[in-house]
Amino acid sequence: MKQFAYFLILICLGLSETALSQNLNTAEKELILSGDTTTMLRVLQYNNPADLLVLNTPSSNIDPSDPLLPLLASRMFKSMLDSANPGVGISAPQVGINRNAFWIQRFDKSGKHYEFCINPRIVKYSILHRKGGEGCLSMPGERGLVYRSYAIQVEYQTLNGETRKEMLDDNTAVVFQHEADHLLGWLFPDRMREQQGVFFMQIPQGMEFYIRPGFNK
Repeated sequence: MKQFAYFLILICLGLSETALSQNLNTAEKELILSGDTTTMLRVLQYNNPADLLVLNTPSSNIDPSDPLLPLLASRMFKSMLDSANPGVGISAPQVGINRNAFWIQRFDKSGKHYEFCINPRIVKYSILHRKGGEGCLSMPGERGLVYRSYAIQVEYQTLNGETRKEMLDDNTAVVFQHEADHLLGWLFPDRMREQQGVFFMQIPQGMEFYIRPGFNK
């Protein structure tokens, strides 16, 4: 009986996970297919009230097998590398699609290597933090100092349906956390405000590393 109950629980967990990952809706499809589909999508801007509403909206999971997802990824990639305002990452909300997906540059791999992460999740954060300057494609010209965990454990899916589990650190971890914030509806100034008044203990010897006591996520 216990084995049967355990089997039912596993089925329910699988169904709930599937239910959370849905295909693109009609409005999202229309946006992805709008204009010349070989070109980039417009990057939303924080100083546009309608854009900001989208940027501040938490995103939901997407089915990695959605047939339009590769096209969304392609157009997002071009938006990220736009010569007028290039970046090292971009999230789906920044092009008007409130779905859990983003591009990041992998500084831990040789050459200019980029990864498209679907339904990404940060499983664990290090208490060791680094403080560094950040910008945003949706906030051109704006910069700010943000504390980020130096190392994180992550999970995400790829376009071919593979689930990956990795440990990321340094610049790659910072970019991943920045883009993950976008999926929560946060811009980097929101994270800066959240960190105001929080005690970070700097490690000696003048290094830009900090310990956040009591931080356990």
